[in-house]
Amino acid sequence: MNDKPLLGAHESIAGGYYKSVEIAARVGCDCVQLFTKNNNQWRAKEISADEAAAFREALGRLKISHPIAHDSYLINLAAPDDDLWKKSIEAFIVELRRADQLGIPYVVTHPGSFTTTSEAEGLKRIIAALDIVHKQTAGVKACCLLENTAGQGSNLGNRFEHLAAIIAGVKQPERLGVCIDTCHAFAAGYPIADPADYEQTFAELDRLVGLGRVKAFHLNDSKKGLGSRVDRHEHIGEGMIGIEAFRNLLNDPRFRQTPMYLETPKGTRDDEDLDTINLRTLRSLVGPSAPPAKKKAAQRK
Repeated sequence: MNDKPLLGAHESIAGGYYKSVEIAARVGCDCVQLFTKNNNQWRAKEISADEAAAFREALGRLKISHPIAHDSYLINLAAPDDDLWKKSIEAFIVELRRADQLGIPYVVTHPGSFTTTSEAEGLKRIIAALDIVHKQTAGVKACCLLENTAGQGSNLGNRFEHLAAIIAGVKQPERLGVCIDTCHAFAAGYPIADPADYEQTFAELDRLVGLGRVKAFHLNDSKKGLGSRVDRHEHIGEGMIGIEAFRNLLNDPRFRQTPMYLETPKGTRDDEDLDTINLRTLRSLVGPSAPPAKKKAAQRK
């Protein structure tokens, strides 16, 4: 069993799906997240057998594990408008099938926005949509991971209760998991830097959703403050969350086998890839024992 956290990033598929794997290996990733199509377009050309084979071959050759996909940002499974709702359902069905073709086990999605209705109505729409999706993808191995959100506008998923309600409401809850984004959680009002706050936040997630449902993490610092409900990602340790939150998470034995993916800004700094820099920062936080703050807390018991 791997004794170090599985760390990766979201990488581009420009030039071919296998390219995302090559980039991931080059910057030092253990795992990779990708879009299986242009995330700002509804349509996409079909994936050829050769493209799928090249992707799988690259994963094996470069020893990149736990590939996951993120769906299109156009999809809104909570949409009150019937045309958009049906189009979103059809698009998400395609997302699961494309992931399955590539051998990707999970597709991450933001639950949706209720726009002109209400939180309760939005959650009902998501549940109904996922029931249709699951019925239409019988036999597809790829499953959906509901991502927590920052709660901007009418976005659902900023409260763990939303994720719990969706999972409890669908007919096939075994086909759902969750992906926890650190920036989103913090912006939604869940503190994670102080060890006691960290434990309380994850105890709440465990009570409502179950930690066994957590299949992936997005690791992002936040440009905005706790409870701001503004989704603005920042480099690790350079935002309002701070470095200690990531120390807590990376040294939590409950998530040692749960893959974690950067979604921090792309680019270079001093001619070095920013993903490489962020991954190095994260790995520097990993120790053979609990961080000092947790040791002190344990001594007070």
